[in-house]
Amino acid sequence: MPQPILPSRPLAAMARGVGAVQRRFGESLRTRVAGDDAAERGEQIWGKPGERWFSPEDPIWRVHEDASMFVGGIAALLLQSLHPSAMAGVAGHSGYRSDPWGRLKRTADYIAYTTYATIPDAEAVIAKVRTVHARVRGKDEADRPYRASDPHLLTWVHVAEIESFLTAYQAYGGGRLTPEEADTYVAQTGVAAALLGVPDPPTTVAALGATISRYRPELELTRAARDAADFLIASPPLPWATRPGYYTLVAGAIAILPRWARDQLDLPLDRLATLAGRPLGRFGAGAVRWGLAGVQDGRRSAPPAV
Repeated sequence: MPQPILPSRPLAAMARGVGAVQRRFGESLRTRVAGDDAAERGEQIWGKPGERWFSPEDPIWRVHEDASMFVGGIAALLLQSLHPSAMAGVAGHSGYRSDPWGRLKRTADYIAYTTYATIPDAEAVIAKVRTVHARVRGKDEADRPYRASDPHLLTWVHVAEIESFLTAYQAYGGGRLTPEEADTYVAQTGVAAALLGVPDPPTTVAALGATISRYRPELELTRAARDAADFLIASPPLPWATRPGYYTLVAGAIAILPRWARDQLDLPLDRLATLAGRPLGRFGAGAVRWGLAGVQDGRRSAPPAV
């Protein structure tokens, strides 16, 4: 009887080494985005029994758990920055330069809780953000007053974000949404947005695009927007050794921005994104996906409501 062929010791050792690298890479990514206590908070978000707005089969769950969110998040920040009042609020109150990882963690928490957590926990996070928004106000570069709680500004931030997340998923995601699923995704993101203060969140891709188009006359490249783009692209808060990988995500993000937004932003990597942005974006998202696959967080196994 023939003996089974067993993997050689060198191959087994290599596999263990690759697995260790994958785990370290995934843990590093997760820590950067979600903080040192990501595993504990993940148990609270995904492991806690209770009724949820969405399930693992829903489009919003599939989009927001995908590595393409790393690309979509960069695109969203660039697109959002074109509204002068919204950008003034970010520049004046968010601490994105002094504490960029803290701001990223807060954003990631909000998305995670409102997508995956129990309904009471999601509503509590939304109420907390509304409280913060109530204190954020000021004037933009043209001396126009703004309030973070202004429904008009909240709508812009929401639609620019959802447009970027959806486009990134369709370009770089591990799957693709059908047109019907894409409409469902847009509608599902409106659940939290409405509670946050967006008066009439779009519920279809067509309505999403129409809403963005209505804002175009208000958009401009302010000094604050230029500074934000410079921070994201030219001087990100990352070690030099990690920047080449980060720039694959940036190139992918620029490539999926609307052409009019790219022209208005006048970005330094625009030519690279035009030539190779989508292949680089796919490579970068794929690398992130590989790393995160080595980190178990329970996203696919949320307990049923009890």
